[in-house]
Amino acid sequence: QYNNNDHSGCILVGTKKMVVMLFATPMFENISSNKATDTAQSNEVMFSFDAESTTEIDELALKVITAGGTVFSTPAAHQGWMYGCAFTDLDGHRWNALYMDMSKMPTQ
Repeated sequence: QYNNNDHSGCILVGTKKMVVMLFATPMFENISSNKATDTAQSNEVMFSFDAESTTEIDELALKVITAGGTVFSTPAAHQGWMYGCAFTDLDGHRWNALYMDMSKMPTQ
């Protein structure tokens, strides 16, 4: 149903198959009726998604490096119940991957 071509790409993410669409800059600027951010100078958003395990986070960080992306927050534990990493893709967009062990989540 979603088209991958020279101007756009579609990724289905997770078991719920959330759709993420990526567009070439000219097409994005046309769709959004606005100029794209220069990701070398600033960022507008950071996309976050969940992982199934700490191993998946570690493997993802290696895949990012192998593909030429930059891991700017290496895989690490956070607050005793989360484990994640953050990276930029080849276009400078920021992504955050996080595994949350809900059995260790603090209660109020």
